[in-house]
Amino acid sequence: MKTAVFVVGPDRPGIIAAVTRSLFEQGCNLEDVSQTVLQGQFVGIFVVAVPAGAAGEALGRALRERLDPLGLSVHLREVAAGAPPPAAAERYVITTVGPDRPGLVAGISGLLAEFGANITNLKAIARGRREGTEYVTYYEVDLPGAADGSAFRSALRARAAELGLDVNIQHREIFEQVHRV
Repeated sequence: MKTAVFVVGPDRPGIIAAVTRSLFEQGCNLEDVSQTVLQGQFVGIFVVAVPAGAAGEALGRALRERLDPLGLSVHLREVAAGAPPPAAAERYVITTVGPDRPGLVAGISGLLAEFGANITNLKAIARGRREGTEYVTYYEVDLPGAADGSAFRSALRARAAELGLDVNIQHREIFEQVHRV
């Protein structure tokens, strides 16, 4: 059985060590981790294989005993086994940059949804002070293989222009080659 463990709370040194120690002590095997810090808040997702017979309640209790004193919230959710493999897709990295205002991510993500593109990673950072703040957004996207890539890129550029954003679209393989240098 696999379980996703969600941990949220004020960032401080030692959170990863505390979470992974608890998971290890419960006999869990850590499979996937995604973690970030947003405005001083630690946000982590840990997908673990839980040993047969181990109760989710005991795992949750062990984690809470260790993490509550650190001011961290914990939520567990069973991960369904046998998820279908991802469909064939073209992978893109999309970066948008422009003046911050409400609706930027909604505008771009809405267009991505129209093309059936799945956002697999999203990061957004506001840089600067209130006035003149620049908003930088990085999307990793899987576009279904059957989608029209040319129409997708044209529509994305048009939407970015409507939102007052500069946009950069790169196929993921090209993005990775460029960033290896």
